Amino acid sequence: MNEEYQLDEVDRRVIHALMADARNTSAPTIAEGLGVSAGTIRNRIARLEEAGIIKGYYAHVDFEQADGRLTNLYLCNAPVAERESVAARVRTVPGVVHVRELMTGRRNLHVLAVGEDIADLRRVARALSSLGIEIEDEDLVQADSYLPYAPYEPEEDERRGTLSDFVSLTGGSEIVEATIGEEAPIDGLTLSEAGDRGLLDADTLVISVDRGQSVVTPRGDTVLRAGDEVTLFSRGDVPDETLAALRNTE
Repeated sequence: MNEEYQLDEVDRRVIHALMADARNTSAPTIAEGLGVSAGTIRNRIARLEEAGIIKGYYAHVDFEQADGRLTNLYLCNAPVAERESVAARVRTVPGVVHVRELMTGRRNLHVLAVGEDIADLRRVARALSSLGIEIEDEDLVQADSYLPYAPYEPEEDERRGTLSDFVSLTGGSEIVEATIGEEAPIDGLTLSEAGDRGLLDADTLVISVDRGQSVVTPRGDTVLRAGDEVTLFSRGDVPDETLAALRNTE
């Protein structure tokens, strides 16, 4: 992982959602569960891709169901010093669809290949052997499953709450983007009322209110509603009391 990029809770939730079902998961769907805007999610995905944390999206294909073909796993030994270059050559063998490199030990190269029949899979085996690779074991794959990484999944109580997107600025200032939860303390109050009740302090400004398809210019008489995506600017850290006022109290 890129050491310069530190994952936060929003990043982890994004990764979990994409690992669970990248094809049918949209930025608005992820955003709804996290309490941030779809634009925030798109930006996070782009940053994760640029950092090399999300490396790609792949179709999970059942080749037997699709075309009556066979999938075979070869457990191979490659010289550790040459493992990377050998793996690059293995990827050029027709029929190979996945190559996994292990750090050390025997069986340090796992090769997944698809063939029309057993004879075609034997051709793949011969091609691997011609590259100087020892095939220690092989077997037909009956089924495989991919699961999201459980520690990145939100706890049950987090699913009901609101996660905010924080951006720290030079000089100690902070910008926070969050969605007002149902029955949150600030729901139904004007900005002036929220200030009078201490939910917004003098150093915290609401700089935008995104309401569905429109953006509301925040004024003192602007009423905040559940579902509004608000962007806050603070000269220091946004107070915990303000963050709590945006969240669902249940």
